Amino acid sequence: MNAPPATTVVEPLTPHLYAPDAVRPLRAKEHFLQADTFVELHVHPWPQLTFSTRGVIRLSTQDGSYIVPPSRALWVPADVPHSITLIEDAELRTVYVHSWLAPPWERCEVLEISPLMRALMLALDTTPDGRAPADPQAPHRERMIAPLLIDEIERATQIRIDVPLPADKRLRQLCETLLRNPADRATLAERATAIGASERTVARLFHHQLGMNWQQWRQQAVMAHALPLLARGMAVSQVATACGYATDSAFCAMFKTATGRSPTAFQHKKPR
Repeated sequence: MNAPPATTVVEPLTPHLYAPDAVRPLRAKEHFLQADTFVELHVHPWPQLTFSTRGVIRLSTQDGSYIVPPSRALWVPADVPHSITLIEDAELRTVYVHSWLAPPWERCEVLEISPLMRALMLALDTTPDGRAPADPQAPHRERMIAPLLIDEIERATQIRIDVPLPADKRLRQLCETLLRNPADRATLAERATAIGASERTVARLFHHQLGMNWQQWRQQAVMAHALPLLARGMAVSQVATACGYATDSAFCAMFKTATGRSPTAFQHKKPR
């Protein structure tokens, strides 16, 4: 999970100043970050819910990469190393949750944000330790909000827009190259040559490491790229081009096969 090229690299955003505890079981923080900022790999012993009030982010773990537009939030379990890449300027919000409150989920989950969930997250004080909370009643309000927010998290619709990544170094290089440029339509044979392997070897690695074939994985990578573009209101024709499709109809057919819905069903207005 190295920084992509041409990025601004920043250290972890002071999670130690927002550690949840029994008195304050929810802690929230906010940061405005510019596009192409890369937050270095870090880990902490409590789970978190990450979302952006505007802008799209990519959160990466050892096992995969997750695209998070403003209509989604990402649950990251405790002790999972992760890094964040800003796909565009974003107002990043993170809610840390005391472990005894958290759902027993062992993997990251992309969640649809309900209006109530958004309101509860935005109601949390974002003052770090060492400074008096902006709201003197913040600890009391956090304890009141906690059970309702956790209930909303557990009720939320889970959406599969993650892109799993392999452990094999050569295959991971191939996958990360496509993630950086989803419009590149190079064949599997061409990509295999670029990493010094045969097409047959790479095809076998996809099955063994990821449990899917090249076309299935590429489709998930393209979907993860397309969904935030649609969420920002980009025209379907532009999204198709950005994903490497020569025609809108071919892109729409792939999209409907993958989701059962047309791309326009995933276009959202930016939240105010």
